[in-house]
Amino acid sequence: MNVLDASEWIPRRDRHRARVCALIGPHVERRDRGESHPVNDFLFTYYSYRPNQLLRWHAGWGTVLAGGDEYAELRGYHRTDAGVTVDPEFLRRRADTVAFTARLMEATTARPTHLSCFGLHEWAMVYRSEEVRHDGVPLRLGAGGTDSVVESLQLRCTHYDAYRFFTPAAEPRNSVPLTRADQLGREQPGCLHASMDLYKFCYKLAPMIDSDLTVDCFELALAARELDMRASPYDLSGYGYTPIPIETPHGRAEYVREQAALAARAAPLRAALHDRCRRLLAAVGP
Repeated sequence: MNVLDASEWIPRRDRHRARVCALIGPHVERRDRGESHPVNDFLFTYYSYRPNQLLRWHAGWGTVLAGGDEYAELRGYHRTDAGVTVDPEFLRRRADTVAFTARLMEATTARPTHLSCFGLHEWAMVYRSEEVRHDGVPLRLGAGGTDSVVESLQLRCTHYDAYRFFTPAAEPRNSVPLTRADQLGREQPGCLHASMDLYKFCYKLAPMIDSDLTVDCFELALAARELDMRASPYDLSGYGYTPIPIETPHGRAEYVREQAALAARAAPLRAALHDRCRRLLAAVGP
């Protein structure tokens, strides 16, 4: 175990809080005013980690916080003679989640990168539907134009948690039907949502995963969400977002460039999360 004196861990905690405040400050201010945001609210509505949870710094597995009384009563921690650290019993109870995360990271990394979905999942979520997912935000091409784009391009979604929101008319248009059971066999590193979900898997394993990695993945999720919505059928110009018109060859080329850049950014974070999971599983033992 690595023991950190208060003079070491308190500055790290405070730097973490300052970093997170800079990232989530606008969201918190909008929330307090009762304002919604069609792009960034997703990081706090679809994902279950609350701003105050993201603000809390965790050193991660294998580190003891000397004098860490503020952590002693938090879920997943316990006291030792040297200070407060993650409870080994908590790790044992979460071992199945750790193992699934490790398998998913490994399987995703091993699969070829596909960059030909063009962000059409958002289009498929409103295909031949009278409902939109963001009230007050118009469709850039209107309902008919949106449907025409879906019908002119092949849906190639590989991420079940996007596919499950397809309209009934869009589901059979996907290249393959997706189920939760085959997630390990379908997830691939080019998928925006697979990259975004690195954040989810980090916080699901808190406090065993260190906050440095969690916030790195949160920053990636913010960038992925922005690309996701710029390529969506919605007109977000009123929020300052320039659309990526994937209905055109130029727009599709731009999307692929941005998607490839995000996949490259996600790769070392996925590897880091996989490595942390393997260390956790080694600590559980046989």
